[in-house]
Amino acid sequence: MDFLSPSTLDEALQAKSAHPEAVPIMGGTDVMVDINFDRQRPPALLDLTRVPELAEWGPDGDGVRLGAGVSYTRIMKDLPESAPALVKASRTVASPQIRNRGTVGGNLGSASPAGDVHPFLLATDARVELASVRGERCVPAREFYLSPRKTVQQPDELITAVLLPARTGPQQFAKIGTRNAMVIAVTSFSLVLDAARRTVGTGLGAAAPTPVRAGSAEEFLAAEFDWEGARMPSKATVDHFGELVAAAARPIDDQRGSAAYRRHALAVMARRALSWSVIDYRKEGVRCV
Repeated sequence: MDFLSPSTLDEALQAKSAHPEAVPIMGGTDVMVDINFDRQRPPALLDLTRVPELAEWGPDGDGVRLGAGVSYTRIMKDLPESAPALVKASRTVASPQIRNRGTVGGNLGSASPAGDVHPFLLATDARVELASVRGERCVPAREFYLSPRKTVQQPDELITAVLLPARTGPQQFAKIGTRNAMVIAVTSFSLVLDAARRTVGTGLGAAAPTPVRAGSAEEFLAAEFDWEGARMPSKATVDHFGELVAAAARPIDDQRGSAAYRRHALAVMARRALSWSVIDYRKEGVRCV
């Protein structure tokens, strides 16, 4: 197995172009597990730990450009105001040691339907920045996932960043697992209220072959939500929102949970996330608008 270790982004893109079969590695929290369990034997590893551009984040217009190599620990420390739901999702990722190494870029690269950051990226309409020697392109998160562990990323491309829009309302993330920490999601859910555009975003994880949104639930809540006064929606509205979220799922039965349980859990998380969001909206709605 060859080991490639570029020290700049340009060198990394050149290496990926010359060795498209090379598997990128930074945190190694997914790649090394697969190698250790002999699930894959790539002909080459492309070490990105020495590429400083990937470990940077900063303003991108009104939003945030988050380098693909920024660790979950740094996200928790640096982005509580810009991306609170991503911070919540990051806190649920494995152990502190894994959070010190794991990255959003790695989560996107492995593209597991149970990945913890995917629901947030879908709910916020984030964009994934892909780069190669041919140039850069940005793909909306909702168009990034094709099938289990398959994405639109081309063999010569690297995931270089995630572009997050400006936050203009409450963000929530919830996850169901067999315990509170160091667990793969049975299912997960993210809810984002955009007070500026008066729109709703959702993201469902471990609920279908790919991470998905609940479009009907988004449209329903956007029309029913009290954007001016933030009154608590009626029980019928809250319940129906949960039902629409659950209906968007296409789960399976596996060792972590049944399809029926996943749908039930999604409905419960959706109702709770909506209640939490109304409370947050009352606190910060004026500031966010």
